[in-house]
Amino acid sequence: MRDIKEILAACDHTLLKQEATPGQIIELLDDAIKYSTASICIPPCYIETASKHAQGRMKICTVIGFPNGNMTTESKVFETQDALKKGADEIDMVINIGMLKAGRNEYVKNEIIRINDACKSFREDIILKVIIETCLLTDDEKKKMCEIVTESKADFIKTSTGFSTAGATFADIELFAKYVGKDVKIKAAGGISSIEDADRFLDLGASRLGTSRVVKIVKESKLL
Repeated sequence: MRDIKEILAACDHTLLKQEATPGQIIELLDDAIKYSTASICIPPCYIETASKHAQGRMKICTVIGFPNGNMTTESKVFETQDALKKGADEIDMVINIGMLKAGRNEYVKNEIIRINDACKSFREDIILKVIIETCLLTDDEKKKMCEIVTESKADFIKTSTGFSTAGATFADIELFAKYVGKDVKIKAAGGISSIEDADRFLDLGASRLGTSRVVKIVKESKLL
């Protein structure tokens, strides 16, 4: 088992519930700073609030095309640009799943490229993570998305929104590790509910974990 600080350092401390309030976002951010997580992952409407409160002490991650992914490419690009102007450091975008299932692979890839271009043209160190919603895909579609994300030069491939039928599985992280390009990192997200599971996902090849539970467990258990 890794040291708990190493696990926390891989966590995107997350609150994306529809009923999340500004006060809860500030509490999330304060906990993330206290426990030195990788970032907080929050709804776009709270980026400015979080960025002003963080004062550079924590990376701000937000979601684009969330959770369904079937907005127009133009709307996703605008949403990305708006999020970056308001203070986001990392972007987690949802692919157009229907287009993937229809075999419109170029559409899916070009959309990722356009969003990645919006990120990197704003600031070179902006990170783009691509959510493919693994629970809705066949293994062949997951492999195709590993190829597409690699070709698009996005920074991460990510399993799940946490808002569909299931979240990250160990099998999906193993598949990603086998088929994604060497320059693409892996984020496991959705349903990570224990320190042991978090550690296992990291063992299998993930370098980020999207979770609302790990910090809560650490706080309740007084592990730090």
